[in-house]
Amino acid sequence: MAKKGVPDWLNSSMWSTSPSPGDDRLLRHSSSAVSQPIVEISPSPSPPPPPLRVSPPSTKSAAPDPPLPAPPPPAKTESNDQRNGSGNAGGENWTPEASPVGDVSRQAQLLAELSKKVINLKEVRKIASQGLPDHAGIRSIVWKLLLGYLPPDRSFWPSEMAKKRSQYKQFKEELLMKPSEITRRLDKSKGRDSNEPKNEGSGVLSRSEITHEDHPLSLGTTSTWNNFFKDSEVMEQIDRDVMRTHPDLHFFSGDSVAARSNQDALKNILIIFAKLNPGIRYVQGMNEILAPIFYIFKNDPDEGNSAHAESDAFFCFVELMSGFRDNFCQQLDNSVVGIRSTITRLSQLLKEHDEELWRHLEITTKINPQFYAFRWITLLLTQEFNFADSLRIWDTLLSDLEGPQETLLRICCAMLILVRRRLLAGDFTSNLKLLQKYPPGNISHMLYVADKLRSKSSG
Repeated sequence: MAKKGVPDWLNSSMWSTSPSPGDDRLLRHSSSAVSQPIVEISPSPSPPPPPLRVSPPSTKSAAPDPPLPAPPPPAKTESNDQRNGSGNAGGENWTPEASPVGDVSRQAQLLAELSKKVINLKEVRKIASQGLPDHAGIRSIVWKLLLGYLPPDRSFWPSEMAKKRSQYKQFKEELLMKPSEITRRLDKSKGRDSNEPKNEGSGVLSRSEITHEDHPLSLGTTSTWNNFFKDSEVMEQIDRDVMRTHPDLHFFSGDSVAARSNQDALKNILIIFAKLNPGIRYVQGMNEILAPIFYIFKNDPDEGNSAHAESDAFFCFVELMSGFRDNFCQQLDNSVVGIRSTITRLSQLLKEHDEELWRHLEITTKINPQFYAFRWITLLLTQEFNFADSLRIWDTLLSDLEGPQETLLRICCAMLILVRRRLLAGDFTSNLKLLQKYPPGNISHMLYVADKLRSKSSG
């Protein structure tokens, strides 16, 4: 019998999940300054279409980087056991975990779509929302399309990639340069060292030539050194965070040459982003959002694409952040577009779909949604699930026409609903522990429930 005010489909036994062991993960987040527009690069026309550079599936990886970790089988939770014996709940059909046959079918559909001269993005979104296969570099190409890095018309791909990769190279040359190198280049451009002996032409100005703005102790706002010291704090924070990125994956951690190179790429992207966007700069946790993008691009079996993973990841990261930047601006926290407003929308969404659970969490047990949802939202769920599951969730996030923010809120609401029986039986302490260390489960089913919330709202 359904409880009053709660839809039948929310009262099914399938919503309960059993706990799982593991360490608590802490949110690392700080904010700064007023938001400014994130740098955007406009497309430019260009000639003939290239052949589609998506490699066919094979048992041998073409990329030198570690293969994508295979997602673990669905946890044998109370939820799964009950679903196996309870049939449909409230007349709703349950969608099972994606099968290898489904992967092959989607892969064939995507390869056919991606081979067209002009790609139908609507069709790509539809297929991608069901999850992308981990083969042939498909996810790399599709994410670039979904994030606007590649245009639907493949004839523009060569020039767009060449232009953006060249622009990123210029960013690196100009924004990662040390003050001494800037001074040397300025000095050279003024012709000061053209006729000087070699021992005096190394870019180090003589005492009489050093201006106030060139001095390392200058506090002037235009001083190269003063700006360098301000940036150094951000760079140190980025360095610490990058070193902590996915310590369980050899791709990101360890002393190998490949791991160090990947860490350097993440640092470069985040430093350049911070300098180009002084209103946001760098906020702890951005490294976790960048990591999946760079990982997918670096493991593209096409060596040409893999070699430019850093530049490609930069522009896709910029595009993704443009939809979430207000969540990272401290001065917007209390505005209608800030993080607190976003969390309030999640609370309202839960109240709309399951008022009983909302009331128990926020009134009875007095759990402020900020205690758990802050990290869920700002880090795009990258810390709540294993890496492979996060990639699957992102397929759905990036492919939704409504934008990733709305989809993210529905997924967060679905996460609450899926553990509703445990939450309704729990107190403040047990519920907070559960939500701050979300239990493993069937990701495809979670995304199915999130999609049902869309239809329930529109209905």
